[in-house]
Amino acid sequence: MIIEKIINNNIVLTHDHKNREVIAMGKGIGFGRRKGDTVSQSEIEKVFRIKENETLLKFQDMIADIPMERLILTDDVISYAINVENLKLSQNIYLTLVDHINFAIERFKEGMTPENALMWEIKRFYPQEYALGLYTIRLIHDRMGLLLPDSEAGFIALHFVNAQYSTHMKDTLSLPHLMRDIMDIVMSELNVNLNENSIHYERFVTHIKFLIQRLYHNEMLLDEDTIFEDMMKEKYPREFECGKRIAKYIEHETKSEITRMEMTYLAIHIKRVTMSEE
Repeated sequence: MIIEKIINNNIVLTHDHKNREVIAMGKGIGFGRRKGDTVSQSEIEKVFRIKENETLLKFQDMIADIPMERLILTDDVISYAINVENLKLSQNIYLTLVDHINFAIERFKEGMTPENALMWEIKRFYPQEYALGLYTIRLIHDRMGLLLPDSEAGFIALHFVNAQYSTHMKDTLSLPHLMRDIMDIVMSELNVNLNENSIHYERFVTHIKFLIQRLYHNEMLLDEDTIFEDMMKEKYPREFECGKRIAKYIEHETKSEITRMEMTYLAIHIKRVTMSEE
């Protein structure tokens, strides 16, 4: 590989066999070299392939002062999330997660272990992402001998949520609250207790997640089938009104608009989750 740019002694910008810009990492591969020199494949320990140019440029600037072992660990976690957990992640995860893990380790070394006020909601509504947070904590312990608190697993989980929704972190931080309040509305409006271990509950949570994801991506279901809406309104009036209230709450919190079709499907899922509790 031909070196395009020296980032530091262990990291260089180069091109792969398809002539795509990549960041190559290996102990000492940038030391004493300059642009135009070659690096052999045997010297490279890790390659970061980031497709978006803007993200690639930001990543180059960020990683210059971050220890190589932390960069490799972060890439291993992201690869695990994509290839094993089958998550579809925005490329920004490379920026946000590298930065967070580096900061979390430095913070821990200084004796700072912040509480995570959203832990209960994260565990309840984002168990897969929280499990990835715990996986990251275990890797840090295994490779660096540092035992970060479980609260950090919650913070890391939010970065995976953010990378799936492609939202700003401030919006991501509001998602657990949204999920909790929506469940509270259902229980209050329809006077039921929801079984969090039931398949109906799991499907309802999944539906809400995808609804919010469609909202942020501006991909709401279109208002086409008014007959279906009228039928739901007539057959399940309580669930339909509950769906309307939830839709208004989401609109208020996200400053967005939910279509009638989305609200109708919301009512269907409310009916399913409450039927299992009756």
